[in-house]
Amino acid sequence: MDVQIIDLHFLDIEQAIAAYLIKTSIGPVLIETGPHSSFPKLEKAIKTAGYQVEDIKHVFLSHIHLDHAGAAWVFAKHGAKIHLHPFGKRHMHSPEKLMASAKRIYKEDMDRLWGQMHPIPEEQLIEVGHETVITVGDHHFKALHTPGHAVHHIAWVLGDKIFTGDVAGVKIGSGPVVPPCPPPDINVEDWEQSIAILKAEAPKGLYLTHYGLIEDTDTHLDELLSILHIWADWIKPYYLKKADPQVVTPKFQAFVQGQLRAKGVDEMGLQQYEAANPSWMSVAGLFRYWHKKLNPS
Repeated sequence: MDVQIIDLHFLDIEQAIAAYLIKTSIGPVLIETGPHSSFPKLEKAIKTAGYQVEDIKHVFLSHIHLDHAGAAWVFAKHGAKIHLHPFGKRHMHSPEKLMASAKRIYKEDMDRLWGQMHPIPEEQLIEVGHETVITVGDHHFKALHTPGHAVHHIAWVLGDKIFTGDVAGVKIGSGPVVPPCPPPDINVEDWEQSIAILKAEAPKGLYLTHYGLIEDTDTHLDELLSILHIWADWIKPYYLKKADPQVVTPKFQAFVQGQLRAKGVDEMGLQQYEAANPSWMSVAGLFRYWHKKLNPS
């Protein structure tokens, strides 16, 4: 299996966001596109591999968050089919609401961080069901619906490895795995089930979007589940006390940085982790999780 890891050098930081170029018997396939802001780096890597953007006729997305799918529209413009979860289709066809929501969060940093997102024609957005297999040349991609991080999340199985998007967490270099917990979809119980789905495949490797290949898969997933519970439990008392999330955020950031430093992550590593998984976003995500869990409608 010919898999090329493309470092998108997001914000000029190494190993924060990856895209994966896969050679098949009928041409290249791309898993993840990264944000539109890093598209020039992606295009350069595709050309270095001997292809043009228009050679890519199939793009497989793990989910529609901008750091994973923000440049998908460019490939669609050149004729690619975009394979994604059914829940993500309407947002990729009409991204105005998605972009407006992101702009409320990132404000004047929106263009610098993420760039643009334009509509993708419905006929190029291919909804994929759980365990559906899509064949491209001599390669077979199996979709696993894996919510927890996002309700529209898919992990893609190829051979004995899985491209996991965010459901297998974030791990930079030799640092620890951490769970990305942005709003609005974090659900710890769903995430537990999704980890079980990944384990049931008995993969020999996990390709993380943040970042790279993990081969000790069971240990990695066990550690992810443990830290997911630690983070959720850390937030819970603040939610119960009705604390202001803005007041909690710097405390949580210090907590996360302490965890990372204790595992040997240096200052450059902290920048990489923060670029891949902004810790401040997990406060809002986990507050929302506890609100939904403790106040069922």
